[in-house]
Amino acid sequence: MTHGIRLAEAADVPAVKAVTDAAYHHYIARIGRVPAPMESDHAQNVAEGRVYVTEDAQGAVVGLVVLYAYEDHLYLDNIAVHPDAAGRGLGGRLLSFVDAHARALALPEIRLYTNAMMWENQKIYPRYGYEFVERRVEGIYDRFHYRKRLTN
Repeated sequence: MTHGIRLAEAADVPAVKAVTDAAYHHYIARIGRVPAPMESDHAQNVAEGRVYVTEDAQGAVVGLVVLYAYEDHLYLDNIAVHPDAAGRGLGGRLLSFVDAHARALALPEIRLYTNAMMWENQKIYPRYGYEFVERRVEGIYDRFHYRKRLTN
């Protein structure tokens, strides 16, 4: 069981890093490099109010999202659930939170991308209303871009 989703605080930075690393570590061998979310400046993201976390009943951070609000869309930079908490619907709850957050900001669309080698995500996002936009190579990253248009 988890509590609500809240804005991360400075004290959460080690847990944000730990959850992100645990969620993405298994992709290193598959894609041949450390996934971009593992190299993010977690402290800066938290300090700038971009990170929202959810905790288990013991108060441990088990999931998170990193969001950037732009004039015309909300960008979902990272969604991560600790593998020990997988299968409990946390990912879906976090995605629902992202929808609600975008609506609260009166933004009409959510955008995200995922590495082309993270094929699990290519099955997950369409189930939550995201549509494939394009595949684009950006530097060393081969990415699938998605968007979700919101209706009020």
